[in-house]
Amino acid sequence: MFTLDQVRSFIAVAEELHFGRAAERLNMTQPPLSRQIQKLEKSIGVELFERDNRKVVLTTAGQAFLEDARRLAVSAARAPQNARRIAAGRAGLLRIGFTAASGYSLLGPLLAEIEEGLPGVDVDLQEMVTGEQLQALDDGELDLGLARPPFDTRRFESHLLLSESLLLAVPEGHPLNELKRAVEAADLVDVPLVMHHPTKARYFYDLAVRLVPVEHRNEVHSVSQVLTMVALVAAGRGVAFVPESAQLLGIGGVSYLRLAGASTDVVELHAIWARGARNPALARLLQVLKLKST
Repeated sequence: MFTLDQVRSFIAVAEELHFGRAAERLNMTQPPLSRQIQKLEKSIGVELFERDNRKVVLTTAGQAFLEDARRLAVSAARAPQNARRIAAGRAGLLRIGFTAASGYSLLGPLLAEIEEGLPGVDVDLQEMVTGEQLQALDDGELDLGLARPPFDTRRFESHLLLSESLLLAVPEGHPLNELKRAVEAADLVDVPLVMHHPTKARYFYDLAVRLVPVEHRNEVHSVSQVLTMVALVAAGRGVAFVPESAQLLGIGGVSYLRLAGASTDVVELHAIWARGARNPALARLLQVLKLKST
């Protein structure tokens, strides 16, 4: 196997096309330089130079090897600095999971803060429901999740990022729009409902049935994504319980009404990470965002 010293010696000779000048450039004498080149050629099994008493010329193999040798030398020079930057959390990779609904309100501002505070860190985004994020965090496949409770606080640290209202999305022109008050459970008798899926969107499903005694005979659709729910409401298929941030979708033909008895902070979104996570970029991100575990 060849060494970096041999690679650097080769680059000097290839660029000077003269052993004497290359040796002077490397602050060494010509005989040891010649031996370095011979060892390199023996190691890779091809001649890199055609040489006689009058000239030194790169072979075709030497010309090809020069391109790779230059890249190798540059990478070797950068490696220590990159290692230090990664150890300090100023370079590397952050794998972030997010729910579709979190993308409407928080994902954009979060990415802007990462770009400003950690410009050397690459971000890999993965859209997942909360259960998938928790499993990926447990398996070491994610560094940070933007997800909903509940989660095991013995395994995960977290920080509350956002709390918002749960609203009722209704088609424009629907009789519920004529109410001059918050919508009550009695107002929803016999009203078609677009409901959250009880397992794929369990968090929102549980919130809705806790707030309103849902008549399941009224359920016309069961879906897992807020975007789909709002689109179905806009199409006149029914009404739906959605987070306040769903208004940011900008889908026309939909009104958003308050629910009687619902607090303004019932819908929570947390930043979640595994206890004992060792990615320096994550530690740096938490510091930049001033996130404290709860």
